[in-house]
Amino acid sequence: MSSTLAQRLADVDARIADAARSAGRDPAELTRIVVTKFHPAQLVVDLAALGVRDVGENRQQEITAERAELADLDGVRWHFIGQVQTKKARAVRAASDAVHSVDRDRLADALHAADPDGNPLDVCVQVNLTDDPGRGGVAPAGTARLAEHIAARCPSLRLRGVMAVAPLSEAPAAAFTRLAASADAVRAVVPDAAWISAGMSGDFAEAIAAGATHLRIGTAITGARPAHG
Repeated sequence: MSSTLAQRLADVDARIADAARSAGRDPAELTRIVVTKFHPAQLVVDLAALGVRDVGENRQQEITAERAELADLDGVRWHFIGQVQTKKARAVRAASDAVHSVDRDRLADALHAADPDGNPLDVCVQVNLTDDPGRGGVAPAGTARLAEHIAARCPSLRLRGVMAVAPLSEAPAAAFTRLAASADAVRAVVPDAAWISAGMSGDFAEAIAAGATHLRIGTAITGARPAHG
């Protein structure tokens, strides 16, 4: 195992704790998800040996392959954080403990239909904080309605909160403030849906200040991603 990986993990955790304390928050309230995008499955094994319990992937093929390869690895929760094609909903559900990127009724319906009587799947409503309708996520004005659909029509999905990526075109603090308003709208529908999945390697301090509960951090911990096809 690379000592550099351990050093990067410790450095990021220290920065998370500092940011939390600066915001008047308890670092223990935060869940750090290590995004292992494009890395081999061995990295998840190495991370688990360092105490990491939450990992994230954003492509269905990768999370499916890694879950199969690491079937004997206990104690790790797998978060799917990428866009989901409806036709891949069954595979995503089978490989995931949580899906952060539910952004439309049809996807929620497909995830529910994939295993309607199975263990509840934790999900977040993904909110699009840009003006580009082609980006992933529901428009902020539609957040509550999508939350109502999930709560009423998809009993095998457990709505946990919201997720978003800060746009590159504005300061992340402003974007995360808008996400907090969407989080309030979801909690008006499902009061215990308290997750705010926000903040990545470059902006997690701003996300923490705005109330984020789940941070999705990749390269700051994993190092440069390997080349991929």
